Amino acid sequence: MPGDSAAPGTAESNASCAAGGGEYLAVAVRAAEVNGPTHRKGAQPMLPKSCPLLTTVIKIANGIARDYDQEYVGTEHLLLAIAREGTNLGAQVLSARGVSEHKLRGEVDRLVKKRLEETWVFGRLPGTPHFKNVMAEAIKQCQHLQCKEVRSEHLLLALAKEQGSVAQKALTSLKVSFEDVRQALLAHAQANTQP
Repeated sequence: MPGDSAAPGTAESNASCAAGGGEYLAVAVRAAEVNGPTHRKGAQPMLPKSCPLLTTVIKIANGIARDYDQEYVGTEHLLLAIAREGTNLGAQVLSARGVSEHKLRGEVDRLVKKRLEETWVFGRLPGTPHFKNVMAEAIKQCQHLQCKEVRSEHLLLALAKEQGSVAQKALTSLKVSFEDVRQALLAHAQANTQP
């Protein structure tokens, strides 16, 4: 954020950047700090910063969770937010695969209803959302692709990779895999680097 004294890409700057999108990215940053890469012994991990559009996606996810009357933001809310925001690269990848927000919502609703029915039948409480894992994986994907900012496409990769999450199940049901997303992003990057 303007006026912050934290160096870009540090845990402090990421945490302050997350303030606009809630505590969610800050949680992921703290989780990544445990095993994040450092450039010198004892130094703070060097983490990519989040782009403003990612903060917008997280805010939309928060609103979607409220629409569902849920007290947490889960992977399903993040996935729907990527599609709803619409201008980000993650949304473009989904659209190119024929996946609209409407299709995603139908699949998420079906999976959430099934999960709630199973919870009632077996008497178990729902498990902890995969949100924290997805945010940490988005940071890893950003670093792996040597990007300077965590963006919606990194979030989409992480959602497609998080086994057992509602978002991953919805994507699989709609025939969108981690590899599909990865290949689409690599093709996009290659197309944008050629003269």
